[in-house]
Amino acid sequence: MDDYFEIGKIVNTVGVAGEVRVYPTTDDARRYDLLDTVCIILRGREMIIPIQRVRYHKNLVILKLEGIDDMDAANALRDGVIVVSRENALPLSENEYFTRDLVGMCVKTADGRVLGELADVISTGANDVYAVRREGAKDLLIPAIAQCIIHVDVAAKQMVVKLLEGLE
Repeated sequence: MDDYFEIGKIVNTVGVAGEVRVYPTTDDARRYDLLDTVCIILRGREMIIPIQRVRYHKNLVILKLEGIDDMDAANALRDGVIVVSRENALPLSENEYFTRDLVGMCVKTADGRVLGELADVISTGANDVYAVRREGAKDLLIPAIAQCIIHVDVAAKQMVVKLLEGLE
């Protein structure tokens, strides 16, 4: 599963015609409009199924999948995780990163002092916050803003930060 990004989870069925209700786990739920097929991972099995129709209801995505024509067939997909490959992930803007690429990074200051390991990315609405796990201390919370994040090297799994006054 390392080559995939989760974009949703099948949580239920809709009606009797085989539609599935998907809870999107992606920042842009409308990304389903760009897909011709879905890759569903369920109980260790991978299935690629063409999409016939996509619609949206409240915070959910409703999918009609080819060959899933009744409630029983749709119900058999419940708890399936919908994934896309890295190649089919939405393109990132400059200074945007996939959370999975950030977690586990070594976080350092500009002078080379190691602060810890990036343990979590917290979405706050205004901007993300990086939780840096430190040995023997509480997690350090660093806002993901240009004033604090100097450099990110995904390949080397390293981040260089500038701590604003009062953060440490």
